[in-house]
Amino acid sequence: MPGQHTVEKIGGTSMSDFGKIMDNVIIAGRSGKALYNRIFVVSAYGGVTDLLLENKKTGEAGVYARFARGGSQWEAKLEETRQVMIQYNRSFAAIGLDQELADNFVNERITGIKACLNDLMRLRSFGHFDPKDYLPATREFLSAAGEAHSAFNSAEILKTRGINAVFVDLTGWKETQSHPMDRAISLAFKDLNFAACMPIVTGYVKCTEGIMNHFNRGYSEITFSKLAVLTDAREGIIHKEYHLCTADPKLVGVDKVKVIGNTNFDIADQLSDMDMEAIHSKAAKLMEMKNISIRIKNAFDPEHPGTLISRDFVSDHPRVDMICGRRDIIAIEVFDPEMVGVSGYDYRLLKSFADCNINIIAKNTNANTITHYISEKNPELDKCVAGLEKTFPAAKISLYQVAIVAVIGSNMNIPGFLSRAAGALFHQNINVLALTQCMRQVNMQFIIDRSRFDEAQIALHREFVELDDPDKSRRY
Repeated sequence: MPGQHTVEKIGGTSMSDFGKIMDNVIIAGRSGKALYNRIFVVSAYGGVTDLLLENKKTGEAGVYARFARGGSQWEAKLEETRQVMIQYNRSFAAIGLDQELADNFVNERITGIKACLNDLMRLRSFGHFDPKDYLPATREFLSAAGEAHSAFNSAEILKTRGINAVFVDLTGWKETQSHPMDRAISLAFKDLNFAACMPIVTGYVKCTEGIMNHFNRGYSEITFSKLAVLTDAREGIIHKEYHLCTADPKLVGVDKVKVIGNTNFDIADQLSDMDMEAIHSKAAKLMEMKNISIRIKNAFDPEHPGTLISRDFVSDHPRVDMICGRRDIIAIEVFDPEMVGVSGYDYRLLKSFADCNINIIAKNTNANTITHYISEKNPELDKCVAGLEKTFPAAKISLYQVAIVAVIGSNMNIPGFLSRAAGALFHQNINVLALTQCMRQVNMQFIIDRSRFDEAQIALHREFVELDDPDKSRRY
């Protein structure tokens, strides 16, 4: 039987405006017992993990990236991070954060990290330590500092409101022993009565598997899903700074998009493949297997029920759930007249991608041409292409910068769907370079020139959402 509690995750951008999060999400008019049976997993404040590791969007080196390449530039970046964290403390003074207590917490962590990194610098100067032996652990404990900071502050602020908030530090700070992730979480929660306290939990978990090693920057959603599964939550809730809508409101227009009221885990996987941050695909899979639904809510629109992702939902009416896509796509085209009829040719191609840890987003094939679409952000791209040229010396290998625009839905059994989609793009003079669609028809992908990426989404949204929305029950 599922428990009575929910496990709820709050992202970094939302956490940066904690006063509103407290009013809209955590308290939101509740008092007494109604405040409890809710576990909150929190991310670091906006920008802090970028400073500690590297900027997720621009790639600018943070503390970790500077430390990894040697020298002493990491020290200045660490001090910059300290000041940003303390500035966040100042921003919460008006809502009850004890400034001395909060600053002491930051200083203890940052000073401890600095001492540890200096020790590692001295050790590696002797030349007997391979970076691969200590850099993964370095990345782990650096990333943990951001979540510890935001979780500690949140618990302290909530205590001033009379709430029995408990800071649950899963980062393993100064703990000499490590446990597997499930065990680490279970130990931290074994004595907590969810009906009488409100756990505020770090998104990072110190564990023997190395959470960063497996999930990189998506680790906080893994923590969220693991907690939901291990504690038998009745529902998982992710609070974001926006609704999960039929398209990007900033692109299409707030007045034109609609909130996706219900969808399923299959569609969540499709969105993840398009780099949409609904939920990490591996996190979703854990909850899908346990049949725990996930609700995506707008933290700044608390009255709206949001989007419910469940295992068995299929829309009663044919409809499009979302128009989205990726601009960061490289098409790797392999043309070889000798491939026709050759068994295992595609296997050898895929092995080249797998050896470089490159995920395939889409694929086209015919008698003598196979094209794979991958993210251009992968650092092993050049190595992969060089490997392909060596493995297939007779083939012509071409790379193209393209974009993918996807039309996704749990039930897209719409007569003339492909014709209408192609027509919508044609009327905007957008050329379709290629398209992919599986027989299950939950995701149709159009490969187009990057320069037409935004226009294509607007055109398809107009065709399938603004002009044709049979599901009048959707709230927007």
